[in-house]
Amino acid sequence: MPRTSAKKQPEKIYAQIGEAVGLLGLRLLLAYEFFDAGLEKLHGKNWFDSIQDQFPFPFSQFSADLNWNLAMYAELVFPVLLLVGLLTRLSALALIVLTAVAWYAVHAGYGYTISEGGYKLALMFIVMLLPLLGQGAGKLSLDYLWQRYRGKA
Repeated sequence: MPRTSAKKQPEKIYAQIGEAVGLLGLRLLLAYEFFDAGLEKLHGKNWFDSIQDQFPFPFSQFSADLNWNLAMYAELVFPVLLLVGLLTRLSALALIVLTAVAWYAVHAGYGYTISEGGYKLALMFIVMLLPLLGQGAGKLSLDYLWQRYRGKA
């Protein structure tokens, strides 16, 4: 047995652990942040009336109340799915759309800086959601268990 293959085995295991833990970390952080925003909407007052005309199509065609409820429920349901790693790609896509709408309707006119109401945080969330959209939840997830059960992993 060549010496290099013995060295590659632990490296492969470390890479798999790193990927699984990294994706889990992204899921946990994003789930917390989005769920917290959903709770704020759940317990807060609808302020979408003041920005309704800034929503992109098709959301500009909906009422402020409907947009508020769509955002609130998206921020409450999809983070829970991210947390457990179920329907992860769908959840990541939905949260990317939600964040892009927030970027466009709320933050775009304020520049980049968070302290000035800018889009930096929205951009960071979208960038963090992209690996989950592309790779899925990883091995520490219900998606992975479901794939194994179905014989596809």
